Amino acid sequence: MARRSGVASADSGTESTMYGEESPSWPGTDRPAPVAKAPWSGNGGRWTVWPMRIILWAAILVIGYRGIMAIALNEKPASSSGAATTAGAPTTQFPVALAEGFAMQFGRVYLTYNPADAGTRQQQLRAYVASNVAQANPQFGMSGQAVMQVSWESVAGINVQNANSAIVTLLATVNDHLMEFGVPIYYAGGAIVVSGLPSLLPTPALAQPPQSPQPQQDAAAANQLQTQLPEFFTAYANGNTTMLNLFLAPGASLAGLGNLGNAVQFKDIAAGSLHVPRQSGATRNITVTVDWQLTGQNGGFAATYDMTVVDQQRGRWYVEEIRASTQPLGTAP
Repeated sequence: MARRSGVASADSGTESTMYGEESPSWPGTDRPAPVAKAPWSGNGGRWTVWPMRIILWAAILVIGYRGIMAIALNEKPASSSGAATTAGAPTTQFPVALAEGFAMQFGRVYLTYNPADAGTRQQQLRAYVASNVAQANPQFGMSGQAVMQVSWESVAGINVQNANSAIVTLLATVNDHLMEFGVPIYYAGGAIVVSGLPSLLPTPALAQPPQSPQPQQDAAAANQLQTQLPEFFTAYANGNTTMLNLFLAPGASLAGLGNLGNAVQFKDIAAGSLHVPRQSGATRNITVTVDWQLTGQNGGFAATYDMTVVDQQRGRWYVEEIRASTQPLGTAP
């Protein structure tokens, strides 16, 4: 069998002429034999194919992972148009402080009514009620010959409905009765108005504080404090710093009631009000009720304090702290 000329023998190592300039012919014909393609040598940029495939697959995996996590976590895609609107739009938060102050001023007018002076009230209401409403209802719900007089009021809370509406709750004493009113407020574009008639609501129910178990009394410490605390409260009432420091534990600092202008004087410790729990150590957290005398008057009032006292000299107690008491009346700390 004849061998094709120009093709190297597997053992000869002779180079084939197909890689030369002339193309070989098929034996017995003038048609040139097909030229074999040279092995790829990495030229022409094809070396980037596999790295690009790796990058593409990595991107597909990342996108797939993000999609699965978004479904699992119930995430919502951010809206670019919404973000731009939020960044450039003015705030729509309801003005709570303005609404509370406006409702409180309105309450003083609304809760005061005297038929003999109805004209004055009608004029005052125009500062809080829309003009068309004031014309249709000049006294804003009030009628007849009844007399109402508010002696005290305060904002008890606010329930914001949305960026424009809220209900401000007023707690007030009207005709010597505690009452609660819900005042509807509307706000838009910097303007504010009472948008409707107030609602009369039930006053807060009275809670029953839990009765704390009374700890065992330290009788010896209570007797010592019963004789020593009157001197402290006398100094506490007049606010004399030099005198007050004689009763304070090291590091303690108290101003006393001197800034009240000698409005009260110490009278006594209410009978049975001093509670000193029995415990180890030199520090006690005690509760005591003090009877204060109003200066220049025949009478006064009682006030309960929680105190921290320290025994530093075997029965000589010094005050480390005095504060308003959280103990329900009639119970011990």
